[in-house]
Amino acid sequence: MRITNLLLTGGMAGAILLFFTAGAPAERIRKIDFKDTTLSNGLRVITVEDHSAPVVSLAVTYNVGSRNERKGRTGFAHLFEHMMFKGSENVGPGEHFVQIFTNGGSMNGTTNEDRTNYFETLPANQLDLAIFLEADRMRSLLITKENLDNQRHAVQEERRLGRDNQPYGKSRETLQELLYDNFAYKHSVIGSMEDLNAATVEDVKQFFKMYYAPSNAVVTLVGDFKTDEALVKVKKYFGDIPGQPSPPTVDMTEPEQKAERRTTVEDPLARLPQITVAYKATPGDTSDFYALQILSATLQSGQSSRLSQKLVKEKELVQSVFGFIAEHRGTGALYITATLQPGRKVEAVEATIYEVIESLKKEPIADWEFQKAKNASRYGFIRSMENSLTRAIMLGQYTVFYNNPDLINHRQDKVAAVKKEDVRRVANKYLNAANRTVVVTLPKMKMATAAVQQ
Repeated sequence: MRITNLLLTGGMAGAILLFFTAGAPAERIRKIDFKDTTLSNGLRVITVEDHSAPVVSLAVTYNVGSRNERKGRTGFAHLFEHMMFKGSENVGPGEHFVQIFTNGGSMNGTTNEDRTNYFETLPANQLDLAIFLEADRMRSLLITKENLDNQRHAVQEERRLGRDNQPYGKSRETLQELLYDNFAYKHSVIGSMEDLNAATVEDVKQFFKMYYAPSNAVVTLVGDFKTDEALVKVKKYFGDIPGQPSPPTVDMTEPEQKAERRTTVEDPLARLPQITVAYKATPGDTSDFYALQILSATLQSGQSSRLSQKLVKEKELVQSVFGFIAEHRGTGALYITATLQPGRKVEAVEATIYEVIESLKKEPIADWEFQKAKNASRYGFIRSMENSLTRAIMLGQYTVFYNNPDLINHRQDKVAAVKKEDVRRVANKYLNAANRTVVVTLPKMKMATAAVQQ
């Protein structure tokens, strides 16, 4: 094969070599064959046989995230992620970890705005254990005041460490509150201290009954098993868990923004000024979303990206610039964050960001930029598909988000279908002054330091 372009991304450390042949069709990614089964209680089960290694990965994705919360009870979805490890009818507090780790496995759980998931990878001969553990806590989670207080305090400490006592932590939360009007995405996933303190045992029991039901979940199994035998096991452990009525539908309608929003945050933990610009965008799995992925990569992915070249290398205004396009079931956003070099002006950095964006609006991106972004997307997807756990998590998420597990086989086709003119079109459609929210973070001098300098 004649190689006509060689791209190096990711810097010298962990460099990625990406090859493509101009005009040649990309090699098709191996299709993932799955079986989609729904039990009588509403539990949806996605199974994928993969005998390449003697392991199994299981993911349970619940159709609940912080978007489902109400005012005065924020942080519930994340708090519940912690509660799910505090024991159930046949599993003691913390025993879930012990059982997985002592049998050679790994596990975790995560929460975001749009879903909560739990997952483990184990040797193939421990499939029964994985299914039993997840079914037992779906059926009979142990909800007590002691467990609630314990995990409430754990989440509050997590907030202190990850948000309240972190440089720029307050700014991230402020940005989200300013960017969105709809409460579904306006508040942080971790919630407020006040709301966490206000949570009661009865609140938690109601939340569990409403959202942690088989009819509101997807179980995904990927690994070294026979599908028919695995489904028998799933039905054995999950099949008699009672279904529940569907939870209330979440209104994710976001009104059109009419004017720029901005604020300044003084941060005593920050050592350098930082600016974050966010543009409201589109829900995931839309043609505009995939075009925005290419646009975002062109702007800010890697050292060869436009913002890095202009802000870091050419003008030496910032230490770093990075960003991404957030994938939500409702309105997503494109984020750009730049941390300034000492002595540089926020105004100069902001003006340069908009200058680079305007260039994308006026002229088509270069062929090499366009292909680099597509190659990077394809490479990342192929690498992730090598892992049985990643496949299980993605299948569960696509099923919960879009009711379409087969998206795993067509997502890269949608990226490949993006044209150069699509990138310029979405730049003009979304990256406008009236649609942006800006948060500037300035270091706040401590009083003692200020007194000395006077």
